[in-house]
Amino acid sequence: MNVTNKPYPNKSISHDALLNGITKRIANKSDQAHSLVHEHLIGSMAVGFIPIPMLDSAVLMGIHLKMLNNLCNLYGYKFSKTWGKSVIASLLGFFGTKAAFVPLAVSIAKIIPGIGTVSAIASMSILGASSTYAIGKVFIQHFESGGTFLNFNPDEKEIHTRFKRYFDEGREIASKMK
Repeated sequence: MNVTNKPYPNKSISHDALLNGITKRIANKSDQAHSLVHEHLIGSMAVGFIPIPMLDSAVLMGIHLKMLNNLCNLYGYKFSKTWGKSVIASLLGFFGTKAAFVPLAVSIAKIIPGIGTVSAIASMSILGASSTYAIGKVFIQHFESGGTFLNFNPDEKEIHTRFKRYFDEGREIASKMK
């Protein structure tokens, strides 16, 4: 096959223009993915304002699943809710068993009038945003590097390292948005 910078036969598009269009589409997909994560990050921050203990955690899981579903659709993968729940639990569980009780404790703190409610709202908002950002960024990086659901392993040390880094970045972003 002879590829030149001349228009393709019977077409008015050159090889360079075609490659430029593909590059723009890829960049556009990446921009769309990051925009999706940002939108869900904002929604996750709002979860902290749900006054009913435990409902906030359930809504946050729903936001995480919706974001994963949207990212899967964007990258052309079929989404499985069961798989999504498993991966999210695995990623969040990487912080250890103590960390698994933090969202529960923060949620229950809403029962305490005054300072408990105020601190729980702030903590849950930042926790929700941080986890949403980290999950989204880990999957964007995985999908953009050619990964699929079939080869995503949330138990890999590299995934944990990235998740922790993105979690910290998400916390910083959320803190600035308050």
